[in-house]
Amino acid sequence: MSKHLVLAGGGHAHMVTLSNLRRFTEKGHRVTVIQPSEHHYYSGMGPGMLGQTYTPGAIRFATRHVVEKMGGTFVLGRIVKIDAAAGSVQLESGDAIPYDVMSCNVGSQVPQNMINGALDDIYLVKPIERLLDAQRRIFELASRKKPSVGIVGGGPSAVEIAGNAWKLTRKPGLHPAAIRILTKTTIMPHHPEGVRTKALASLKRRGIEIVKNCDVQDIRTGRVTEVSGRSQEFDIVFVAVGVVPSPVFRESGIPTGPDGGLLVNRYLQSTAYSNIFGGGDCIHFQESPLDRVGVYAVRQNAVICQNLMAALEGKALQAFDPGGDYLLIFNLGDGTGIFYKRPILFGGRLAFIIKDYIDRRFMRRFQALES
Repeated sequence: MSKHLVLAGGGHAHMVTLSNLRRFTEKGHRVTVIQPSEHHYYSGMGPGMLGQTYTPGAIRFATRHVVEKMGGTFVLGRIVKIDAAAGSVQLESGDAIPYDVMSCNVGSQVPQNMINGALDDIYLVKPIERLLDAQRRIFELASRKKPSVGIVGGGPSAVEIAGNAWKLTRKPGLHPAAIRILTKTTIMPHHPEGVRTKALASLKRRGIEIVKNCDVQDIRTGRVTEVSGRSQEFDIVFVAVGVVPSPVFRESGIPTGPDGGLLVNRYLQSTAYSNIFGGGDCIHFQESPLDRVGVYAVRQNAVICQNLMAALEGKALQAFDPGGDYLLIFNLGDGTGIFYKRPILFGGRLAFIIKDYIDRRFMRRFQALES
């Protein structure tokens, strides 16, 4: 019997499902993909796009084009509520779309609780498209003066944004930016000391200032204020304070983990609703909470595809195995990187070359669906 599969988001965890949409439609099932943009940007290459190592076209998937080419329906919109009992999703537009089986890959977002007023000259590191606006603004400012750039946060995103913003204003005819990272403790606090040491050395070598023990309370256009009352002024502020899952699950009354992510079992299936699945940053894996890194979304891909078909066809589900240690490579913006997979750690040009190769190969695999 024909059923309706709804994919909320076309991100990393849904790539294999998107590439196999014809399998679903050929079995008579309808597939609808809902996403607030016609493209999905690969976050792992976002800082590199800011620094112009990559063009926007090199780091995005043409989700709408692929879905429609594969026989699915694409809906441009944002989901604001899931009525799990009725089996429907409500969009920001007010439209409601029913489903028989649903999978969520709606990603994560940067908390905005510290931000007051409009986002003029304030750039959250997600959505990735916003980094293009930041790039244009930095060029505009650097063409006539030395721009001051503040980055709130101390994790990998803050480090990669700082390094790539530095690269951006080293072009002829531009004034080099004065860049300052404002971090509550230190940079890369949750990473091994060796990773932190290499990142610190790279940033300091390029004159990027790191302000430690900076407890930011208020961010508004042109100014960042700490809890102590001390303020610092900037032309541009990036907010890279980590990410949290989409609030749609909590606001819809669907069980979530302590972080607000959709609570899923070993089959990546909602613990309360057997016809809802999820992957990537928006879930909380009940068996063992996962770090918010793209590798888990990639590992979840095949399991989600398999289990969505199984749910539609009434067959047995496959359990997800998170796997062991994963590789981390950071793009420092100057053509170098930091490579870490326990126990191997090294920095330099080779680290970036490996990251660039892996990222481009990943993009080529799924961008091939567009042609």
